[in-house]
Amino acid sequence: MAELIYYCGTMDSGKSTLALQTAHNHQSRGRTGFIFTNKDRAGSGTISSRLGLSSPAIEVFPGLDLHKYVVDHLSVGERIDYIICDEAQFYERVQIEQLARIVDGLGIDVFAFGILTDFRTSLFPGSARLVELADRVNTLQVEALCWCGSRATHNARTVGGTMVIEGEQVVVGDVAPGAQVAYEVLCRRHHMRQVTASGSRAAHTSPQPLPFKE
Repeated sequence: MAELIYYCGTMDSGKSTLALQTAHNHQSRGRTGFIFTNKDRAGSGTISSRLGLSSPAIEVFPGLDLHKYVVDHLSVGERIDYIICDEAQFYERVQIEQLARIVDGLGIDVFAFGILTDFRTSLFPGSARLVELADRVNTLQVEALCWCGSRATHNARTVGGTMVIEGEQVVVGDVAPGAQVAYEVLCRRHHMRQVTASGSRAAHTSPQPLPFKE
């Protein structure tokens, strides 16, 4: 039986590395499939790992019907043994449903990789739908670390070096120090206290201290 499996974790937990390793394992056994991604840090049409690994991929743009895409390729005689979906948190809810249809109707395994929650600790729509529909949800075993050395469980966004807890859910940034828009992983304690590695306090654009206050 084919399955829809979701591997999730924080940033720095090795999800893209595992996606690339999964693709390699299948390809080394003569299996063929598709690799999808969305908004990878390396640019459109690429899946990349912070370890320096990368591979061409199909960019999942808004409105792309993944089920139809696969059926169209099957109809001309292509062989598809598996599908890998990186950055699945950015997929539309309907696209996650299309992945489930691929598994159930076409008998193709789908391996999805992504981040559960955003910088505000809210579930991404794609991740929420995957949790609802996946046959299995696996937490990545590589533990990212907060600057204090504790296990990192939350993603933080900084703008100009200051942690922010409001704004658009999806903003492409970097993890490099000094980047205008950057991301950092924190333990729950320091995310709630809004303390990053640089010790910055959160900058609020509203008088309400969302989502937490000390």
